[in-house]
Parts: sequence; C-alpha cells; structure tokens
Amino acid sequence: MAATLSESLFRLSGPSQEDIDSFHNDGYIAYPDIFTDDGREGLIEEITQHFEPTRQYIESLQNGAEQERAYFIRPWNDRGEYSDRLIDDPFISTLIRETIGDAYHFCHSALNIAPRGIGPIPFHQDHHHWKHENPVNLAERDNYYIQILYYPNGFTCGDRNLKVIAGSHRVAPTAEATPDRMLAGDFDDEAGRRLEERRLELPPGSMVYIDARIFHAVEAKPVDSPQLYRIFVIDIFKEAGPPHRYTQHIPPEWMERATPERIKLFSRDGYTEGCWHA
Repeated sequence: MAATLSESLFRLSGPSQEDIDSFHNDGYIAYPDIFTDDGREGLIEEITQHFEPTRQYIESLQNGAEQERAYFIRPWNDRGEYSDRLIDDPFISTLIRETIGDAYHFCHSALNIAPRGIGPIPFHQDHHHWKHENPVNLAERDNYYIQILYYPNGFTCGDRNLKVIAGSHRVAPTAEATPDRMLAGDFDDEAGRRLEERRLELPPGSMVYIDARIFHAVEAKPVDSPQLYRIFVIDIFKEAGPPHRYTQHIPPEWMERATPERIKLFSRDGYTEGCWHA
C-alpha cells in the first residue's frame, strides 16, 4: 500500500528552493539525517534481520569471515514494508516532481552491503543510454535518469564514502569528457562553472539524490574500519521513454497490490535483449 503523508519515512515534506538549485547546478542534493528515527531503524532492521540473504551475509561478517566482494542484488524485488514504502513516499514523489516534472517511471532498485576491505569504485556515470550508439539511445541521452541513494547506517570520509564531481552533469557525455580532464579544468567553460571533486560524509539515515549524468565514485572501505559494513539501497526513476539497460520487469504481485498511482509508476516496458533494435 502506498504511504500517506503521516506515514512518511522522512523528516521533510518536500525540497527547498536551495535543494532544487543544488540539483540543477551541482547535479545532486545531499540530505543528512533525513529519515525519521522509525524510518531509519525500521529499514535497517528489515534489511539486516528480515531479508534472509543479507541476514546470512551479515552473520558471516560478524563471525569473522572475509569477503572479497560486496553483497549486491539487482533488481531488489523482495522488499519489506519499509523499503517498499520508499518507492512512493510522499517526500520522494514530491522531490521527483519538483525537480524533473510529472512524466517519470520507476526503473529498478538494488541492495548492497559493503564489508571491510572492499575496494573502491572509480568515477563513472550511470545513464546507460549514453554508452550505446543505437539511435534510440542517442535520442534519449538528455532525458532524466534519477538515482536516489539511501545510507541507513551512513559513512565517514575515507570509509566507503561517496564522492562526486559537482557540475559534471552539465558537460556533454563524449569520450573526451573524462573525470581527469574535468578535474583539470578542461571543461569548466562548457559547464559554466568550476568542476570540483567533493568527498561526502553522511550520518546514519541519510540520502543523496543525483542526476545520473554526474560523475560519482565510491572510496574503499578499510580493513580496520570501525563500521563492519555499510548498507546501501538505491531506487532509480527515469523520465518517461524507452527502457534503460536495467529497467526491471515489475513482479506480478507488485501490480496486484498497486494503487492507481503506483500503476502509473510501473506502467512501462522492462528491458529485454534487442528491445533497442525493434
């Protein structure tokens, strides 16, 4: 069932003008400690205790097992009450509408548990149409692809933290527009601003809302980190149009219990091999 305003998992009802300006100028909005206490604690409990695959993974970490890779599942279809409510929480719906408009769909989601000792993820963009030269992709390349990054137990700088190149979404996604050249100032004129790296630090219960055109990266998690693992949940929404590479097929049970508003979010084609060539 969709959330009502009184059931919101967040402390805010909508973005401020400063937030909206940050989204368009910097390519992201950081919201420290935005979850309600119940929202934060409920989401953590749901992921760590009631979702069996992650419960077993976390138990192995607590027992001293070393993991070469993070736990990662995409699409994350087996969602509980709290994670399900994220999809159309009143704050999330308002934030999306006030930044990109009403014509958008739910794309897909993922769940990640990053343990001590996991390596970094280099700067990259996640708008998957840009990497394919099919005409449908080129036509869609400027449409919005929104990633909402949730950090229920947070992160500190130098410990699996997110970092971004603020303003990099304002540069055309060509092969020449590399992170190194952006940080060297080669594309400041095109962006109309200085492009700079920002290393974020966020307390538990935070989220980051990004335009997937922005270059972003994740730093390594030290083997001696005081935090055993960092939880990361991501929901992706796309401007109405053809599917993206990871646009998931909506499970039948999601549609069966969906409200009319959710049906609108879910009513789009999922990705299939060859769909861009049809």
